[in-house]
Amino acid sequence: MKRTYQVAGHKFSVVMPDNSLVWNEMTPYQPFVTENEGNVVFTASLIDAMPNTSDKQKATVSCERPDMPRIELYEWQGKWLMEVAPTLEAPVRVFLIADKAFSTAEFRILGSMRFSLNTVMMLMYAMSTAPLNTLLMHSSVTVKDGKAYLFLGKSGTGKSTHSKLWIDNIGGCELLNDDNPVIRVMDNGEARVFGSPWSGKTPCYRNLDFPIGAVVSLFQAKENQIRRLSMLEAYAVMYVSYSGYRFIKAIADGLHATNEKIISAVPCFQLKCLPNAEAAWLCYKTVSQ
Repeated sequence: MKRTYQVAGHKFSVVMPDNSLVWNEMTPYQPFVTENEGNVVFTASLIDAMPNTSDKQKATVSCERPDMPRIELYEWQGKWLMEVAPTLEAPVRVFLIADKAFSTAEFRILGSMRFSLNTVMMLMYAMSTAPLNTLLMHSSVTVKDGKAYLFLGKSGTGKSTHSKLWIDNIGGCELLNDDNPVIRVMDNGEARVFGSPWSGKTPCYRNLDFPIGAVVSLFQAKENQIRRLSMLEAYAVMYVSYSGYRFIKAIADGLHATNEKIISAVPCFQLKCLPNAEAAWLCYKTVSQ
């Protein structure tokens, strides 16, 4: 069985046996189903056995923290091979073999079906759309008066908390996505943010998009302060907040070009804050001007 989905205007297909239990984990993808199967950015197919990859050559390993996923990237027979574990010390739970353009892939799941499925789809999406003015972000996004506001920061900084403070204290706010929205720079130069099937622990899977009002980098502090970032500072906070292998030049070049377009079109701020309503109001009144 093949199903096709569309996120931020980019279509991708998933191929799995009709009776595969992994289909049960794709409920968050339902709002993004499309009947148009043409011009997909990638097709990912589930396999039940891995080929012998003992001659693989390690390219790089990434793991932000010991409790974050470990991704090992290899080259193997002219393709990319990724082995992913949920944490630094955990065993590998998903294998992904992709062509060099990340347009086709085969994947094998050993456990943790939701984690493995989302890992495959997010990796393939981030890589295949990198040259297409598209960034898969790590961010919480709140919408107010038809504009979207992205809150960036390291895990545990309080992105979800700040979105909730807006929603609870500022009338007319709504959540678009709480973990992995997609930014796309449109042909006319406008930067828009799209909902996605990937929203972390918050089940918010909305097939909607809005122009970006501002990007806000959050830091915990003992008082609330906000300032606008320079272009160089904005580039840096965006750089650490989107997905994609900088190790692969074509992907790195695409991510760099899109980042530059976004910070040229969208104001970026730094908010040092407490987790209180005053921080939400200070942020809203500043960035919505």
